[in-house]
Amino acid sequence: MNEHILNLLEFPNIRERLAAYAATYLGKDLAMRLWPSGDFRQVQRQLDETSEACRIYAQSSPPLGGICDIRPQLDKVKRDGTLDTNELADILSTMLGMRAVKKFFKELVDVSADILKGQAQSIEILGQLERELALAIDEHGELRDDASFELRRIRRERRYKENSVKERISAIADKESNKKFFQDDFVTVRDGRYVLPVKQEYKSALPGIVHDRSAGGATVFVEPLELVELNNDVKELVIEEQQEIRRILRQLSVLVAKDGDALANNAQILGQIDFAFAKARLAEEMAAVYPNINDTGVIDLKAAKHPLLPTATVVPVDIRLGEQYSVLLITGPNTGGKTVGMKTLGLLTLMAQAGLYIPVAADSSLAVCRNIEADIGDEQSIEQNLSTFSAHMKNIIGIISRAERGDLLLLDELGGGTDPAEGAALATAILEKLADEGINTVATTHYTELKIFAHTTKGIENAAAEFDEDTFLPTYRWQYGVPGVSNAFAVARRLGASEELLARAKGYLHTDHTTFASVMEEFQSAKQAYEEKTAAIEARLARADAAERRAEAKERQLNEEKAVIIRKAKEKAAARLRGVEREAQAIIEQLKEQFDDHGKIKRAQAVSDARRRLNDALDEVAPGIMTKKIGKRIDMKTIAPGDTVYVTKLDQNGEVVDVNGKDLAVMLGAMKIVVKAADCRLVKKAESATREKKVDNFAVQVTGEESWGVAKMRDVSREIDVRGLMVNEAESVLA
Repeated sequence: MNEHILNLLEFPNIRERLAAYAATYLGKDLAMRLWPSGDFRQVQRQLDETSEACRIYAQSSPPLGGICDIRPQLDKVKRDGTLDTNELADILSTMLGMRAVKKFFKELVDVSADILKGQAQSIEILGQLERELALAIDEHGELRDDASFELRRIRRERRYKENSVKERISAIADKESNKKFFQDDFVTVRDGRYVLPVKQEYKSALPGIVHDRSAGGATVFVEPLELVELNNDVKELVIEEQQEIRRILRQLSVLVAKDGDALANNAQILGQIDFAFAKARLAEEMAAVYPNINDTGVIDLKAAKHPLLPTATVVPVDIRLGEQYSVLLITGPNTGGKTVGMKTLGLLTLMAQAGLYIPVAADSSLAVCRNIEADIGDEQSIEQNLSTFSAHMKNIIGIISRAERGDLLLLDELGGGTDPAEGAALATAILEKLADEGINTVATTHYTELKIFAHTTKGIENAAAEFDEDTFLPTYRWQYGVPGVSNAFAVARRLGASEELLARAKGYLHTDHTTFASVMEEFQSAKQAYEEKTAAIEARLARADAAERRAEAKERQLNEEKAVIIRKAKEKAAARLRGVEREAQAIIEQLKEQFDDHGKIKRAQAVSDARRRLNDALDEVAPGIMTKKIGKRIDMKTIAPGDTVYVTKLDQNGEVVDVNGKDLAVMLGAMKIVVKAADCRLVKKAESATREKKVDNFAVQVTGEESWGVAKMRDVSREIDVRGLMVNEAESVLA
């Protein structure tokens, strides 16, 4: 890239806007010397630096106040020169700025900024030199009295002598007999000596030395003889002071020269940091974004804006190139935005390759070009006696001879300025060559032949600069896939041409041209309608996709909630099961203690209690599993001896022999037990013809001549079947 291309694409204007945002001369100098790079890695690093500055700038800015351009001072001491107090004050102020900037980045922990933090970390704090300068130079840039012991002594004596001179000369001026000699009532200094303004006619009345005369000659400035000695003393002290100041300044200059390389390096770092934040401020002002760069030649700029046009009026344009085709042919009316769009691409490419953000949509892509070549505007050269066409062709021939794959070519009005047939033929050959070589090219033309060629040639794409037929105004947007029409008649009509003149002009058009223009208009209208329908379909698909994603998300959420509920239930059941196991262990231990008890009833009661506790525990884990639905609930008003009940906790049927409150005495085989009525279920009511009889403390029913006991004993089996029972159940049966 050369300076001519940068000027042609108005890159210097970007430099100036960038420099205006720099806080230091060092940063401004870097901005004004900004140059795009064709190296992909370098461009990437520069953009990353800008990105870091943007992230930091969103929160705060480094303290760049008080930083001066100290390069002239460093050059001066490098040549063994001596710095004055102002120059040393600038160096001290800059060193304090270096310290503040380094501290700022050291305390910056919430923002990722490896590049800028690394630069700040490289700043070398020169503590000794900073202290020496701070002790010698005050905040006003003056040499302090404490710069040296000798300077303090000299200045103290000088002030004492000057006060003595002022007292003596005031005494002379205030003497009543002398007042008529003086032009004005004040004391002044001439050549470093205190004098009095004496009227010309009285100059001989006051003995002394004349040092000066007023412009009109009416006043002479006389040093009284009695003050000569004191003035001499003051003069000598002034000379001594100047000598001591020169010695101190020389000493400090030597110290600066000793650390000159470190200071120069620090200054360069400060300038680079300031420059980076100037890029961040420019990005904010332009509403620019980080460009996604690539080295594959693909350009896909969405809503690209020319950065030098007013933001309120600029129309964004989409620019696509380098993927399906390498040559883009823009056609359409004059003032339709063809050249502006082409310049937008060129300038944004230069900005990105200089490490600047660009005003495009966030998902845009831009290829890093090895070089940019352009032929835009009137290149006529009077000095070389070249016509417009000759100048264009000379420039284009040079461009083609230098162009390589990876370059970006911008060719405005290709083949214009000469015979249309020959110009179109030359332009066709140029575009064909560039397409064959795969060189990214954007060209504009009005030639119908080129539009047809682009439509039928692989690697070349047509794009039309849109024109609103209703308002006769350009829209400044590009429509891809169709060639544009020049709309010369519409433009002429808008500018005031009569219909008669337009009709006469249309009569001179070739039929082929008229037919082509008509077909193109119809094609453009059809394509626009198709794109509108496609956009509507895509919008519907997008809404459907969004609804599907929401449904999938809801399903995932429900599945996750279901899994959580199941997991918690399993964890709760497992915990309860562990509790049941502990309960069973306790029951077993209790049963073991009962084995020593020979009483059947007590052992049966223990077994019953154990069974109940186990069943209750298991019911908590799985309610209803251990409860058999046999019989009906016991009604204490109707229950009577002789009724058959089911004892749930012993899982056996028995006959009620006695009712005592809420307890029932039940015969289970040959054993009578007392159970709660709530632990029993009614199986069958006794027959109404039965009667009761007491035999040996047992409730016996007698029917006819044969006793219940005898008949029952006849039916009792001599075997007890415990097969299939649990241990605790078998024990209760055997009991």
